[in-house]
Amino acid sequence: MLKSTLVPILSTFPTKPKRLPTKLPWQTIITNTYTQSPQPVHQNASLTTPAPLHQHHHPPTSAYIHLPFCRKRCHYCDFPIVALGSTNPTDNDPRISNYIELLQREIVSTRSDFDTIPPLETVFFGGGTPSLVSPRMVLSILDTLRVKFGVCEDAEISMEMDPGTFDCRKVKDLMGMGVNRVSLGVQAFQEELLKSCGRAHGVKEVYEAIEILGSCGVENWSVDLISSLPHQTPQMWEESLRLTIEARPKHVSVYDLQVEQGTKFGVLYTPGEFPLPCETQSAEFYQMASRMLTDVGYRHYEISSYCEDGYECKHNYTYWKNKPFYAFGLGSASYLNGKRFSRPRKMKEYMGYVENLENGLVNCCGNNHVDAKDLAVDTVMLSLRTARGLDLRSFAEAFGSSLVHSLCKVYQPYIESGHVVCLDEERRAMTADEFNILFLNEDAITKGLSYIRLSDPDGFLLSNELISLAFRVIDP
Repeated sequence: MLKSTLVPILSTFPTKPKRLPTKLPWQTIITNTYTQSPQPVHQNASLTTPAPLHQHHHPPTSAYIHLPFCRKRCHYCDFPIVALGSTNPTDNDPRISNYIELLQREIVSTRSDFDTIPPLETVFFGGGTPSLVSPRMVLSILDTLRVKFGVCEDAEISMEMDPGTFDCRKVKDLMGMGVNRVSLGVQAFQEELLKSCGRAHGVKEVYEAIEILGSCGVENWSVDLISSLPHQTPQMWEESLRLTIEARPKHVSVYDLQVEQGTKFGVLYTPGEFPLPCETQSAEFYQMASRMLTDVGYRHYEISSYCEDGYECKHNYTYWKNKPFYAFGLGSASYLNGKRFSRPRKMKEYMGYVENLENGLVNCCGNNHVDAKDLAVDTVMLSLRTARGLDLRSFAEAFGSSLVHSLCKVYQPYIESGHVVCLDEERRAMTADEFNILFLNEDAITKGLSYIRLSDPDGFLLSNELISLAFRVIDP
């Protein structure tokens, strides 16, 4: 699992907790990220929820499943994992089978305070390296989800897979069970970079994995790449992008390395100092990815995500739209009733959590109260990660037109510089002069201006700074 911290590449994130689960591509690394704690915790103290935001109390239609097993820990990884060793595990490995049983117990014991339970539209198996788990055990998890919640026949079921951990038979078995989207953890096409990252695979396994996916008829697959690695040169990054384009996946996720405390990279390296690229070089890597991928037809639909038309990751859109979702497994974090709820990161504590859940001693569904400021912050932060941007009319309906006016005021210099783009209801880009005329009248802003988004790539590169400004407006 990569880490998407919601932190733009060139600036320091404000003193607000990381809220996203998932890998956000920039998680940059940019991944699915949450603030996780040793014990289950509720985040976002509750106030009054604005009337238009009751959709946050709707039942989820997405589920994230954490399968923590890896052959070894990569040098940049700070996710909760279980290192199994260099060889692929057997079907009867008790470390896996016992965890799968525990995971299923958690799913079965999860309370539902919703009047109706719609079937799941997306399921995402993240990790860890989920492709180390046998298809038989993956099927048992899916069956448990089907019994508990139901799963749509056309649901997007994604799985993270690493080169060297699967063959044609495993892929076909997984596809037969419903897995229809693969996120391939390539990271780099240079042997020396893969070794320096502590990856368990080499370039040979990367090409073999790509060939396997093609021969098995996997249409919807993604490549994950990491930029700003130690000793990575612009030539290496350009080669990785070029070889990715030649492989022609439907989706590409580009993560910028984020050095985390407690990891091997965190011990060895200081961000911005050699052998890590400086901020300017990291920005050039990002710009190169945007240029090369969009030039060949990929659409840059989210800060770290590119796809061919119609191949956006539906599950990740759950996060970008700030919709509720279930999460199950070690260290995972769900979002229900406007509350984020984190499971323990250590196995012993996670076992205790599941036992308490079974005994009715844990409420991971939250309540009916949502902190409006936190919700507004989340809405801005997540919306500005996407090419669609922030829907100002919906935002005004939920939080008031005066807050929209205040956001526009703080973004005015960036609108004039081109880092923030204003769009009318037809999604036509407005000039700075047109915006300035509207800005003279608070009512005219919400009537004439429909969206704001960050420009690609320069606005995205300033996203930390721009999101920080929004934080200060919403919660001074």
